[in-house]
Amino acid sequence: MAGRETAPRPPVLLRAARLLDVDKGELVEPGEVLVVGEHIAEVQPGRLPEGTVVQDLGDVTLLPGLMDMEVNLFLGGPDHRSPLIPVQEDPALRTLRAVANARRTLHRGYTTVRNLGLFVQTGGVLLDVALKKAIDLGWVDGPRVVPAGHAIAPTGGHLDPTMFQAFAPGVLPLTVEEGIANGVAEVRKAVRYQIKYGAKVIKVCASNGVMSHTGPAGAQQYSDEELRAIVDEAHRAGVRVAAHCMGDSAIRAAVEAGIDCIEHGFLASDATLDLMVERGTFLVATTYLTEGMNTQHADPELRAKAAEVFPRARESTARAIRRGVKVALGTDAPAIPHGRGSLELLALVDRGMRPLQALRSATTVAAELIGADDRGRLRPGLLADVIAVPGDPLADLSVTGQVCFVMKGGRVYRDDTQGSDGRRG
Repeated sequence: MAGRETAPRPPVLLRAARLLDVDKGELVEPGEVLVVGEHIAEVQPGRLPEGTVVQDLGDVTLLPGLMDMEVNLFLGGPDHRSPLIPVQEDPALRTLRAVANARRTLHRGYTTVRNLGLFVQTGGVLLDVALKKAIDLGWVDGPRVVPAGHAIAPTGGHLDPTMFQAFAPGVLPLTVEEGIANGVAEVRKAVRYQIKYGAKVIKVCASNGVMSHTGPAGAQQYSDEELRAIVDEAHRAGVRVAAHCMGDSAIRAAVEAGIDCIEHGFLASDATLDLMVERGTFLVATTYLTEGMNTQHADPELRAKAAEVFPRARESTARAIRRGVKVALGTDAPAIPHGRGSLELLALVDRGMRPLQALRSATTVAAELIGADDRGRLRPGLLADVIAVPGDPLADLSVTGQVCFVMKGGRVYRDDTQGSDGRRG
């Protein structure tokens, strides 16, 4: 798309064999969604707005646009062959990579994503905020982006980029503005900087990770005092905080500090999961990566950590689901390829969710996580973010990997259906 559309689009009535009501967990037959401008409008029986285009999509099911709550569009694919090579790519090339990944993600049915944290030299520029603006202006195709700016991490922390490759001192140093912050004063400054320049969520590294060279997976990295300072700064600005966090004691510290969402949570105990339920803390489990992430090129010590942690992580996710933790879908792409969120949905079912629960994790629960009451359902007054899949997703969730129609904000970005006739009503 060359730029923002200026001519108003006519109203459109989308007709399909079925529509999923994610709140009731019911399929409505047939399914109809009336789109006026960027929003869904109420269908009045026998009465359509003048000039309405009736688009019959055929034997498909209409769903709300899906949401991926953990991606990094600036890394990986779209062919998924690019490793973490932070010293070989400048910000311009990395942004062009993100444009391709954003388009692929949208075309797979994901109309909203959280981009959770840059960890590269940018001179302080928040690349994901720039990408969000370009998408919102219609310059490039992509999902709605909730940007985190730079991830906040301590020196040697999980998203200190040198830890991935164990670089020597002096290679790829990052500033406080670029997220490397130590002590209460610096973490406050880092958070304030991200928010000043457009971050809509703060990403913090509260613990070590599996693919990092700085100690055992899950070890707490920020002190309790630093975590509380980060939350205080973000919450006073009305911004939520997501924490990369794996170890049980680190998860508990993050939850007690008031962090809104735990990413991964691989080694959580039952007591900590119960605390998350009590506090209303969300979990983005990224559980498919524990079986789908390619670690064959990682160092032996990292492969050994993965072999030890990943089976425990799968079991922890299953316990979180059983105990009622609010789980929102996130893929951690490019840990798995961009646009493959259906694999995470299927993994959540494998861990114990019903298909409807998994679909809610990518719609209503995800919308609640980001505080967005304008999406996640096919309801009058909400954004016209609509996708279509063949068959019945409640009976066969794998059809979410076969998205054939994508509308975002009333504009069609993909239509592989065979039933469109373009009649005016």
